[in-house]
Amino acid sequence: MRTSIATVCLAGTLREKVEAIAAAGFDGLELFEPDLVADHRTAREAGAMIRDHGLAADLYQPFRDFEGLEGEARGRAFDRAERKFDLMEELGCALMLVCSSTHPDAQGGVDRTAGDLAELGERAAARGLRVGYEALAWGRHVSDHRDAWEVVRRADHAAVGLILDSFHTLGRGIDPDTIRAVPGDRISFVQLADAPTIPMDLLYWSRHFRVMPGEGDLDVAAFMRAVGATGYDGPLSLEVFNDQFRAGLPRTIARDGHRALVNLMDDVARSEAPAAITTPELPPRVAVEGVEFVEFATSEGEASALTARLAAMGFVHAGDHVSKRVALWRQGDVRIVVNTERRGFAHDAYLAHGTCVCDVGLRVASAADTVARATAMGAEVFRQAPGPGELDIPAIHGVGGGAMHFIDAETGLDRVWEVEFRLTTDAGTAADAGAGLLRVDHLAETMSYDEMLSWALFHTAIFDLRPTPMVDVADPDGLVRSRAVEAPAGPGGRAVRLTLNGAETHRTLAGHFLSDSFRSAVQHLAFATADIFANAAALAARGFRPLEMPGNYYDDLAARLGLGDVELGRLRAANVLYDRDERGGEFLQLYGRPTPEGLFFEIVERRAGYDGYGAANAPYRTAAQKRLLRPKGMPRA
Repeated sequence: MRTSIATVCLAGTLREKVEAIAAAGFDGLELFEPDLVADHRTAREAGAMIRDHGLAADLYQPFRDFEGLEGEARGRAFDRAERKFDLMEELGCALMLVCSSTHPDAQGGVDRTAGDLAELGERAAARGLRVGYEALAWGRHVSDHRDAWEVVRRADHAAVGLILDSFHTLGRGIDPDTIRAVPGDRISFVQLADAPTIPMDLLYWSRHFRVMPGEGDLDVAAFMRAVGATGYDGPLSLEVFNDQFRAGLPRTIARDGHRALVNLMDDVARSEAPAAITTPELPPRVAVEGVEFVEFATSEGEASALTARLAAMGFVHAGDHVSKRVALWRQGDVRIVVNTERRGFAHDAYLAHGTCVCDVGLRVASAADTVARATAMGAEVFRQAPGPGELDIPAIHGVGGGAMHFIDAETGLDRVWEVEFRLTTDAGTAADAGAGLLRVDHLAETMSYDEMLSWALFHTAIFDLRPTPMVDVADPDGLVRSRAVEAPAGPGGRAVRLTLNGAETHRTLAGHFLSDSFRSAVQHLAFATADIFANAAALAARGFRPLEMPGNYYDDLAARLGLGDVELGRLRAANVLYDRDERGGEFLQLYGRPTPEGLFFEIVERRAGYDGYGAANAPYRTAAQKRLLRPKGMPRA
């Protein structure tokens, strides 16, 4: 499988784009004509630069409004084509994309169009070049790949092939299985893009809202299965028009693109495995069995405030590391690690972000397979030499540069607590002691909005996690975009839930956290309980200070959901928030007070299959939290 990407996908100069494409691991590129026109190099020099970076110029595009013209206009179209062929010879690029015409004077007719393409193919072949014909979804006379194929078939020239674009097929709702009837050797090139489902003009949708495969709602995998069934074995290329991408860092977007292609082809190979599709050997998506631990980086001076919060929530100090300033706190199936080391990764994280979550450990079937797949998907391996007596636990870098470690039973990594910690006499009862917290329900990772697609793809390409639809969460000072990635539901519910929250302004709570923590990732931890009212009472006895909700919230709750006075009174007395879904599932939430930076803990109870996150409560919870944050400009306590 040869991978390619159009230069139009990326921001920057032509050299910056080429460097980013090469660094991401692509084999070639589509050169978008405006990128060459804007560059100071000659076509020959640009071609040499591309090859010097180990890339091939797979396609030159676009050549517009060619076919169906008459008289002098037809002659000018062929003259234009000859000039492009001159450029292609200089570039060292053998294939040109001809997109179906939108010219108001273009005449229809399959035979007329086929005749024009046959003559163009003859001229291209005389130079050792080829042309590919693509149906634009908004083409004047040809807007369907089936019609474009009929044109190519009738042109009947070895130098004329069909170019397929997933957006033009799927965006118009055309059944991708119709591609299976096309001989693979007549397909010149395949372009791939996804898109969110947005009802709007096709041209505008295409030019501004395409995303990488797997980031949108189109069935790009079905499209590729159909392409693979034809026997096509040429380049697979990304052509993604997206305003956000073209304003982003080219290396980040190129890396995401390569990850998306590898992930897509792995999915296709596993579902149908047509002979023409070859993919690197890599493990399947990794099933995550749960959160093994959450590690906080802090200082000796700030650790007391953190551990006081943990104790107030019923956590037990269960042990200390054999050689480091690292303490283990435990309750139910939750392990919290508090690291006050004065050197190493955690200390660096503390210096950069203040007290923060620096590491998350996930339970997986195979830690080695997890890192192998993550590496194939472009993740950065985390490396820190283990100390004396420590286990070498595989890890990668995640959101905000934090570490993500992988624990398995297969290689004995689940023995880390017995090997690396001196467990206290309380350790045996730590799992059952406390205030009723059972497990980590979900972790909330905060990032800039323009990073959300990237990190959602990161998680879903490596792990067996499914994205949920994007939700707009109202903050008193703006919107926060939120999207969850979740493990498939099992007998005991979902093992892992991660919520990705994208901040568009520093004025929101999420934006405030990003700003004050210098882009730390995990903003809040939610713990599951079986009885939130018993939990609230146990916490109150330990001195836990809940987030206080105003009476107006409960009055509104009574009006919206018709709760009885007794139930409403229990909620109000415990400062518990309530939501109910359309199936009758219930969600109860109890929040702790936020730190000055905006980090906080949440306790949740899910009833009758409720599977959301209480989005209806977010504006009121956020307003209550923001009332407790320190004003801007005030020093940390």
